Amino acid sequence: MSDTIKAALWMSGAIVSFTSMAIAGRAVSLDLDTFEIMLFRSLIGIVVVVAIAGMAGTLGQVTRRRMGVHFIRNLSHFTGQNLWFYSITAIPLAQVFALEFTSPLWVIVLSPLILGEKLTRVRVLAATIGFVGILIVTRPSPETLQFGQLTAALAAIGFAGSAVFTRLLTRTETITCILFYLTVMQAAFGLICAGYDGDIALPTAANLPWVVLIGLAGLVAHFCLTTALKLAPAAVVMPIDFARLPVIAIVGMLLYNEPLDLLVLLGAAIIFGGNYLNIWSDTRKPAPRPSAIVTGK
Repeated sequence: MSDTIKAALWMSGAIVSFTSMAIAGRAVSLDLDTFEIMLFRSLIGIVVVVAIAGMAGTLGQVTRRRMGVHFIRNLSHFTGQNLWFYSITAIPLAQVFALEFTSPLWVIVLSPLILGEKLTRVRVLAATIGFVGILIVTRPSPETLQFGQLTAALAAIGFAGSAVFTRLLTRTETITCILFYLTVMQAAFGLICAGYDGDIALPTAANLPWVVLIGLAGLVAHFCLTTALKLAPAAVVMPIDFARLPVIAIVGMLLYNEPLDLLVLLGAAIIFGGNYLNIWSDTRKPAPRPSAIVTGK
């Protein structure tokens, strides 16, 4: 079996996991607020990460060298994830997923500011194309603009900030260290935000399976995505990830009677085009000379 086929199979797992998390998030939204969902999701994540790292013998890789960067990274992700959970209850799922695909475009904007990466003409063009797609998805006007569209767009910015600071952390920290602080810090954020009023609702017997599914699906989705990117180039993997949109559109239609909006699909396709242009441009760059690798230039 070729690596491309293996990557496609792993991406199928990511698509199922992301879709499952959206369905589970809606299922528990009537009983738990977004902060409570994040709290219990993160507690489940702590158990999973510590157990797997313990079996793999990598817990010793957890350090306290860059706590400030960990904090900013996880605050950004926590904010984005809370806005995402709110958005899936407020607007059609296809709109949420379409706006989520703008996250890589926001990475283009943030990378020069945080990572010092060069803002090329191709990246500017990719971001512009993506912005056109956003306008088609949301069709902003006083009559049609919804608050859930705004929160979904802001969630994408939060995820972009998380991605940029994750890239910064990977220069010195291991995956175990990053995932450990991801779960621990976001559990703390969830506890503070959910408990500020002194009342934290606990999962009931009916919605506990949904909460567990949310906790596991998020970890599985990112594991599948990471594994796929190890097996095949991003130019191959990301078009497969785009299949999430028609899948969630069909799920929304079948489970929640959400209409299939062709303009949302068109706008998402344009957003994907901007993302793919950036990926295509990066993959055509020549590999750095050995001397450049050694000196870091």
